[in-house]
Order: sequence, then C-alpha cells, then structure tokens
Amino acid sequence: MKLTPLLALTAALLGWSLASQADDKPLKVGFVYVSPIGDAGWTYMHDRARKIVEEEFGDKIETNYVESVAEGADSERVIRNLSARGYDLIFTTSFGYMNPTLKVARRFPQVKYEHATGYKTARNVGNYQARAYQARYLAGMTAGAMSSTNQIGYVAAFPIPEVIRGINAFTLGAQATNPNVKVKVVWINTWHDPAKEREAADSLILQNVDVLTMHTDSPAVIQAAEARGVYSVGFNSDMSHYGPKSHLTAAVMHWESIYRDKIQAVLDGTWEPKAIWHGLKEGVVDVAPFNEAVPEWVVEKVNTVKMQIINGEHAVFEGPIYNQAGELMVKEGEQLSDEELIELEWYVKGIDG
Repeated sequence: MKLTPLLALTAALLGWSLASQADDKPLKVGFVYVSPIGDAGWTYMHDRARKIVEEEFGDKIETNYVESVAEGADSERVIRNLSARGYDLIFTTSFGYMNPTLKVARRFPQVKYEHATGYKTARNVGNYQARAYQARYLAGMTAGAMSSTNQIGYVAAFPIPEVIRGINAFTLGAQATNPNVKVKVVWINTWHDPAKEREAADSLILQNVDVLTMHTDSPAVIQAAEARGVYSVGFNSDMSHYGPKSHLTAAVMHWESIYRDKIQAVLDGTWEPKAIWHGLKEGVVDVAPFNEAVPEWVVEKVNTVKMQIINGEHAVFEGPIYNQAGELMVKEGEQLSDEELIELEWYVKGIDG
C-alpha cells in the first residue's frame, strides 16, 4: 500500500519519536555486594559511592544493587540474572566474584562488567582495585605509636594476597613508629560475621594486645575494643561512632571516582576492559580523622608520610624488608612491583600468625 504524504509524515515522526526514546534510555548499572549495606564497612562505602554517582548523573543512569550475595554459585546466579534483565554495566565488588563474573560475561558479550580487587580481565570484563595498603601503612603508623604493650591484634578474613598485603603494610607502618611492635593475626575465613569477628577480637585482647584492627566488614572489632578499653583502627569507613574512645583512625576507601569514570566511559562509548589500581594520589584511599588521644607529633608524622607517598617520594614496600623467617625479601633501595604485590603470599618480619 502506498502511503499518502500525511501518513508518510506521521510514520516518520513516530519513528523519530521512538528513536529519541531509545536514545534517552538511561544506562542500567548494577552492583553486587558481598555483605549487608549497613552503616559502616566495605559494602557501605561501595553503596555510598553508588548513591553519589547516581545523583551526579541524574536521569542518564539507573542503578540497582543486590546485597549479601555469597561468593561462588550464588554470585554467578545473581550476576546472570542482572545480565538477563538488561543491565548494561555491572560492578561485582568482592574478590570471590572474579571467576563467576568471567563465566557470566562469556554468555552476555553485550554487557560490560567491572570486577573489584581481582586480577583477571576479559573482552568485556575490566578490573579495579584500591591501593588500600597505602592507607593501611598510615593507620599502622598510628597504631604502633599508641601501643604500650607492643602487641597489636589483627582480625583477618581470607589468606589471599589482598589481605596479606594489608597486614604487611599495616605492620611496616606500625614498625615505622614503634620498632618493637608485633602484630598477631587471627583468621576467621569470612568477610562478614559479626559474632566471629567479635570472638576473634576478644581472644586477641586476652593475648595482651592493646590495639585492634581488622580486614573484615562489620564494626564488631571496634565495638570489642571499646567495650574492653583498648584502642582500635577501623577499615573501609570511619567507624568512630562505634568506638568514640577507642577508635584512633581508619583506612578508608572512596570508590566514587572509579565508578564515575567507568560509567562516563560507557556513556561516551570509550569504555575498555582495563585493570586500574588507584590510591592516595587519586583520592580513592585515605585515613579517617584522628582521635583526640593521638598525639600531635603522630598526626604530623602520618600526614608527612601521606604526602610523600602521594608525591612518589615514599613507597610502602621499599627495602630493606625481611620476611617472617628473617630472610631479606626486598633489598635496600628496591621496592616490590605491582606484579609482585598482586601475588604477595608471605608475611613481613614481626607478624605472629
């Protein structure tokens, strides 16, 4: 049937309208979280960043999240469901999501994925990390200076390079202000279990530690320190409201700049499956405000080293560094490369674990 000029114009306008609606369709961005969002910790800071970029981009994006997703089969199911529901960009925010993300990505080549803290990429999978070890070092400096028993306790999740790297950096920082300090490590093999975290913290206090820190997700360690009258150092977020007296500072993370850049790249059509590792210099990691109990000389020293790290004048893993057995692992004047840091599987001298 031949269209009349009026019908042809109507059809053209309708087609233009539908195309405009398609062009104006917001980018669907999904987030997968390993623990409850809560009001502190790892997932809380990722979700805080999600809210920040959602507000900044306005109607250009639409975000959603799934929290408390176990690593392994559960995460694969959740990532697959988000992919099938038309999400354009999916952030998977825990180390154990790495292989499930890669597996799902092969089935959904049109979707872009970004995995946090792992080390693998693929055609449609990028990777992003925070140099948390830089903030860990600064927090360790604070802890070492405040310990009178020279014993610090560390509640740790899983023995993977990311966590070991943090323990080592914290210990090196503590030794920079207190050469006699020892760090006792207790592994609980979970990212988020307040009861286990509290139990581990209490057991460390019984071993004469007077400063506690952790690489877990809840504030249970801070609460234990506050209840038992010892100092604490938080992780991921400022946890001072859980320990007004005990909380000295925290190694904190701000993911919004990474999320902003990744989302903008997808909107611009310039996204690439890159691996990035941002730290103090990029504003992704930092230390929280200091407790009034921390002496001014400690604050000044920490801030000086912070600026040296930002300016490239100080490296956390610069030699000489010895391992737990007293063997020289990093010679004086040398430092561990990023490749070596990603695979780090040994303790520095002074760790009991």
